[in-house]
This record gives sequence, C-alpha cells and structure tokens, in this order.
Amino acid sequence: MNNFIFTLKKWSLALGINPSFTFKALANVLRYYKDKKELEKDIIKGQNSFNFGSSYPCLFDRDEEGGNATGHYFHQDLLVAQKIFSANPEKHVDVGSRIDGFVSHIASFREIEVFDIRDIKTKVKNVKFVKADLMEQLDENLINYTDSLSCLHTLEHFGLGRYGDKIDSNGYLTGFENLSQILKEGGKFYFSVPIGPQRIEFNAHRVFSLSYLSELVSTKFNIDSFSYVNDSGDLYKEVTLDNKNILKNLGCNYGCGIFELTKK
Repeated sequence: MNNFIFTLKKWSLALGINPSFTFKALANVLRYYKDKKELEKDIIKGQNSFNFGSSYPCLFDRDEEGGNATGHYFHQDLLVAQKIFSANPEKHVDVGSRIDGFVSHIASFREIEVFDIRDIKTKVKNVKFVKADLMEQLDENLINYTDSLSCLHTLEHFGLGRYGDKIDSNGYLTGFENLSQILKEGGKFYFSVPIGPQRIEFNAHRVFSLSYLSELVSTKFNIDSFSYVNDSGDLYKEVTLDNKNILKNLGCNYGCGIFELTKK
C-alpha cells in the first residue's frame, strides 16, 4: 500500500498535479485578499506612484525559510567547487552536472568545459558547452583529455531515456568507462550519485548501494575522500567507508554519495 501511494504521488507530480501544494495555496488565499485590501486602503489614504497591474499571487513565501541551504545539489555543488578552487587544475571538464548550480560556481573563478547530451545554446563567460553522448564510443581526441573531471548527480540517469538518451540497462557502465578514459592518469575525479538500497526508479534515476558503488569506483580509481548528504538533506564530510557504513548505506534510502577520486 505504501509503495502504491508513493507511486501515485510521483505520477501526480509528473502530470503537474500536486494536491499538497494546492491545499497550502488555498489556505493562503484569504491572507492574499486580506493583505490586498489593506494595501488598497493604505493607497487611498496617502500619496502613491503605483497603480495595480495584473495579479501575481505568491502564496507560499510567507511560511518558507529565507533560503534553501540544504539538500543534495546545494551541498555537493558547493563542496566540489571548493575542492576544485583549492586544487587549481590545468583544465576542468564537467559531464552533465547542474548548470545553474555547480557549473556556475566554477565559472565564477575559472574556465570549465561542459559535456551534455542535450544542446545548451546560451553563451556564458568561462563556460564552453560541448554536445556529447558518453554512452557512445569515445572520440579518440577525448582520451586522456583532462587532469580534472566532475560528474555530479548525472551517471544515475544514463540509459533510462529521461534526457533523450537511448534505453540501455548498462548505460551507466559504458558512461563510467568513458569518464575514466577522459581523465589522465593521476587526475582528479569528483563524482556523485544517489545512494541507498540499490534500485531503478524509472525513468528518473538509479540509486546505488554503497557496496556496489565502492567496488565500481575502485576498479579505476583510488578513493581520496567520501562525503554524503543524508535523507534529511544534511552534509557529512570526510566520512570513513568502513564495512558497517557500507552495508547500511549510511542509513540512507535516498542520499547522495560524493567521492573525490584519483585515477590509478
């Protein structure tokens, strides 16, 4: 029953239906009209240089925090950007990470090349966009291409069709192999994916168990450090990957594992 409710909720969101969002909005409609009426009275009493235009109701901001400084993307983007700033590599290449988060952080202090399966037509200073499908055979010119590479919250999507890529159950393995080839020996790889009990939540993403993930990365890389974001959205830095933590996935059902790796 719980799985059915969870699935129904996800389908509702995918179709643009969010009951909890709607109920919260309705609860604030009265406040909206009360505040508007108060402003209209205030305008009548005093001098005012503004007339009312079209309505633009914002029904949630009053009850929210001043900003969102939590969650997978906030923590991973900031943490990895700080590491790259400190490392100051000769070149940095990113594959598929968030443009309005991690990539923009990096572009604020250095150049970055971004590979993505989808077109990115916007021109941004310090950012070079390259359309590339990392599930296809790698261009020879990209082998040993860079000394610093990132792929944040991206590999879990490979082969599920969500972003226009072909369906391939092993697409993430092909992608991982290509990522390792892009990086020079001794180069740094900053890598993150969802962690928890291993599964596919089609067609959003895969979730990787830490036992599978640690074995996968160890075939090509040495693990320099590991950090993670738990299910509550809190960051834990420089965590030891001992057997206990690995077997329990650090208590995560849908967390985010963040690796700093060096190519063997």
